[in-house]
Amino acid sequence: MSRFLIVLPDDSARPILDSINRATKSLRIKMFVFSDPALLNAVIAAHQRGVAVRVMLNPARRTGESENEEARARLTEAGVEVIDSNPAFGLTHEKSMVVDDTQAFVKSLNWATENLTATRDYAVVTSREAEVQEIIDCFEADWSRENFDPGQRAHLIWCPANGRDRLAQLIDGAQHFLFIQNERYQDPIMIEHLVRAARRGVKVHLMARPAHTLKEDQLTEGVGGLRILHDVGIKIHKLKHLKLHAKMILADGDRGIVGSINLAPGSFDSRRELAIEMRDDDVTTRLHKVAQHDWENSLPLDLSDEGLLADLGDRYAEGAAKLGLKPNNPKQVR
Repeated sequence: MSRFLIVLPDDSARPILDSINRATKSLRIKMFVFSDPALLNAVIAAHQRGVAVRVMLNPARRTGESENEEARARLTEAGVEVIDSNPAFGLTHEKSMVVDDTQAFVKSLNWATENLTATRDYAVVTSREAEVQEIIDCFEADWSRENFDPGQRAHLIWCPANGRDRLAQLIDGAQHFLFIQNERYQDPIMIEHLVRAARRGVKVHLMARPAHTLKEDQLTEGVGGLRILHDVGIKIHKLKHLKLHAKMILADGDRGIVGSINLAPGSFDSRRELAIEMRDDDVTTRLHKVAQHDWENSLPLDLSDEGLLADLGDRYAEGAAKLGLKPNNPKQVR
């Protein structure tokens, strides 16, 4: 099997841990957040048994918050090579691992305990030589602070490079059905392509996170994008019981994209991101089953003025004004 799908939290961290534990030659790890103790211990154990381990960690979120200091300290103390991700990018949001130059993981999940146990997330594992080599080439370029150009015939989806174009192509190629899970719908070009899909008769189901989970500076674009999509008849739901962190698109049940890319301008234009497109029957069949399960275990997202005001509550004092909300009950605005 040249590719297979990992679904979180259903499959747990076990498939990732098993691959790390089987490594005999090398591990290349590029991670936005790395804090899970079990994964950290496994990587250190691999180094201690002679595996050549190199780790690139995003130094901080755009807010300046750093979440990788403990992992960096433990890895460095153990003798593992650790550096910051390439400073050419505002953030390195890519979540990838290459094992022994033969197997690569392309993930939506961070290596944080929450993403392994409490969020809907995915990873695609590929042993296709061209895909593995492309991830190795990018890793080596970023490690050496050199330019990486995947070229016109790239096998994978990279940002900033071909990301917006490849996602748009998948959306434009849908004939019957589109199912998307993403935290944010902010990129105007992606919104336009989804609107066009709905207008040509494609049934579009989106899963998103509620407005109160957005950062304040993302509120206007995030809510505005969802309301535009809702206004053209697209159904938008929020997941019950699990936190949505996945970045997944499934077209007509037989073509899918999984990776780290949020549908936001920053993800496409200034961050290092990675995703993979699949047409493998076993992968897309499982994606379709998870999509059906999640839709059945979700609720419509209330994007009315009243619904948004109730969702935001007192979280953002200026939220109503920013969004132009007009409640029927003036007492809702405080």
